[in-house]
Amino acid sequence: MPKLQVVLGIDIGGTNTKFGYVDREGRCLAGTSIETDAHLPAEQFFDQLQKNAKLLLESVEEECELSGIGIGAPNANFYKGTIENPPNLDWDYVDVKAAMGKYYGVPVAITNDANAAALGEMLFGAARGMKDFIVITLGTGLGSGIVANGELIYGADGFAGEIGHTIVDPNGRRCGCGKLGCLEAYVSATGICRTVLELSCHSTTPSELRYYSAAELTSEMIYQSALRGDPLAQEAFDFTGRVLGVKLADSVAHLSPEAIIFFGGLAAAGEMLFKPTQQSLEEHLFPIFRNKVKLLPSRLADNPAVLGAGALIWNVLEKKN
Repeated sequence: MPKLQVVLGIDIGGTNTKFGYVDREGRCLAGTSIETDAHLPAEQFFDQLQKNAKLLLESVEEECELSGIGIGAPNANFYKGTIENPPNLDWDYVDVKAAMGKYYGVPVAITNDANAAALGEMLFGAARGMKDFIVITLGTGLGSGIVANGELIYGADGFAGEIGHTIVDPNGRRCGCGKLGCLEAYVSATGICRTVLELSCHSTTPSELRYYSAAELTSEMIYQSALRGDPLAQEAFDFTGRVLGVKLADSVAHLSPEAIIFFGGLAAAGEMLFKPTQQSLEEHLFPIFRNKVKLLPSRLADNPAVLGAGALIWNVLEKKN
């Protein structure tokens, strides 16, 4: 009986790295995680990753054959197969393909986590059958993956798709990237916390959130407060959605996508974020695009980051064949 073809999907984060084995139908047969230990040299990390990935494969009940490896990581360059000066990792420049090549003789592909999420949605999730769409990842920051004419857009240098670092206000908030007024500084888990703190300073609106310091406040707290009817929390979501809608209207004018798909922790707020974003988007769209673009939640359920990384390498393998 032929072995089941699988790929190893890896999502490298600043704190933890998730990985698992994904078949062509988008089933994650086994998955786990290890600490990234970002302060250690990259060589040690990849050695530990390989050892744990080998053990995980041995735990899979079905007999499998590894076809390739897909990796989602910050500041990953698809063209060069590298990670370059990543935030939250003490690595300057890592040749990931060479590092994995010490242990494996299969194709390796790497891109940033938002691009991997876009491919995951196209192969296994909400964008099945679509050729033009945008994925917005809403976590600590704001990432994006853009698919046009069925192809992921990498740009000339491999780093295309940074909608999170387009400008909302050139004199606005300082972003983690060093610039002023980036969308990410307003629309992200950290961004909505900053919004609550600003609103509490400039208004007398009653709110349970006033009792938390900047260090204590989280986007989950804000969401739960909004569900309980807290007016300050609800105002923060309205503001966040309005800002996001304006910038997405710009992206629609550039790309004319069929849909925009929200992925990540903050997207779990559902209608609390979707409703003001949709209203703002329609208000600011160029008229020919109105009432055409769908806003959708991700449909990658289990191990979404691993499925995205797995989709990346499945997509590469299909093109080779």
